[in-house]
Amino acid sequence: MNHAPLAAEFVKDRPRAQWHDATLWFVRAKRDKAAQSLPEWETLRDCAAQIKAHTQYRLADYLEQFEREATKRGAVVHWARDAAEHNKIVLGLLRNRGVTKLVKSKSMLTEECHLNPYLERNGIEVVDTDLGERIVQLAGEPPSHIVLPAIHKKKEDVGAIFHKFLGTDEGATDPNYLAEAARAHLRAKFVAADAGLTGVNFAIAETGGLVVCTNEGNADLGVSLPKLHIASMGIEKLIPRAADLGVFIRLLARSATGQPITAYTSHFHGPRPGGELHIVLVDNGRTSIRANEDFRRSLNCIRCGACMNTCPVYRRSGGHSYETSVPGPIGSILAPAGDPAKFYSLPQACSLCGSCTDVCPVKIDLHHQLLTWRGELGRKGLISWHKRLGMKLGSFMFRHPAVYRTVGTVARKLTPWLPRSLVYNRFNTWGRQRELPEFPAESFRQQFKRRSREQQR
Repeated sequence: MNHAPLAAEFVKDRPRAQWHDATLWFVRAKRDKAAQSLPEWETLRDCAAQIKAHTQYRLADYLEQFEREATKRGAVVHWARDAAEHNKIVLGLLRNRGVTKLVKSKSMLTEECHLNPYLERNGIEVVDTDLGERIVQLAGEPPSHIVLPAIHKKKEDVGAIFHKFLGTDEGATDPNYLAEAARAHLRAKFVAADAGLTGVNFAIAETGGLVVCTNEGNADLGVSLPKLHIASMGIEKLIPRAADLGVFIRLLARSATGQPITAYTSHFHGPRPGGELHIVLVDNGRTSIRANEDFRRSLNCIRCGACMNTCPVYRRSGGHSYETSVPGPIGSILAPAGDPAKFYSLPQACSLCGSCTDVCPVKIDLHHQLLTWRGELGRKGLISWHKRLGMKLGSFMFRHPAVYRTVGTVARKLTPWLPRSLVYNRFNTWGRQRELPEFPAESFRQQFKRRSREQQR
């Protein structure tokens, strides 16, 4: 995949791109207000980062403790090395119990594992019960955002989808009417389901408990009626103690949507009476990332989506341009770790502005890791020849001051007089959506020398 042409397709619809940008920035602004309302916000971020670092250092111990405690409370813990093993375990659980209808709450891990199409190929009806997830599922699309999966859809798009699949009035766009139609549709799916599957926001080693955060209560509905509850969980979701949970709960909703707390924060300690709880712990490359000192901090992510809401590239290019289950800055770190040859372009889809690092609730140094990935991809020979040539020329220029001064002088004097077609043409991809700034009459060195002389007079 190549991010640039996919982003160009999204940008072609300029009104949609502008609306997408403004909507996500509105969510980012809500996050800022929520953060500013807590004097201890930075202390919480520091604490969360330290808890995550500690957990990673002792991850094996905490995973074993979690398994012991969860098993003690009646859950069954399964271990999956990769996506294929995860999917095979889930299918086995469903088939052994004669399940043909499964309801799911939001789970980025199952998106990562491509669970839905796998189960559907094996005769299982899978219904995503988060409203945004259901919209994109009916549309035959993947989510474009980890918290706001249908953020790229306008109400007119949703109305057309619901008219086609749910039988709503043609041309209907009233959000209340559409939400009521979705509610009635999903209630029937909840009642008919044979099993429920949830993701996991946090898992507590001390108690063997799971915590799932939703704003619609769909996770609770999905596992309340069926006897079988399957929880799919990446091994990085672990935290050591129940006392640590409050730190992350206070950070998560504020960072994601600007809310003080999610509407539903559900705790599961063992199965419900007469039911089963199966927890599938998934590695799928996480151990390899953890072993890499440069990128292990990316596993601290709590999937709030704040880095996407603030990223100027993501906001203007859309989530589908990343072609990975977790897009945006954090996805541009995680995806190349799994397949650098496929996702080589994602670390380049970054302005290195650092805004993602500034808003991350667990203080992941996102833009530094993206810069590090560029170097890694260069060493692997996965950067285009013209980028490599440009960097070599730039390196030569910056290492030779006389060349640097000469190039700067020529650029300032000559470029403003060149015909526009020589500067902006099909060979200059940089200039397709950018304008060069006005060139100053003097270089920084010249200004510095002049001002120094003036001060000495």
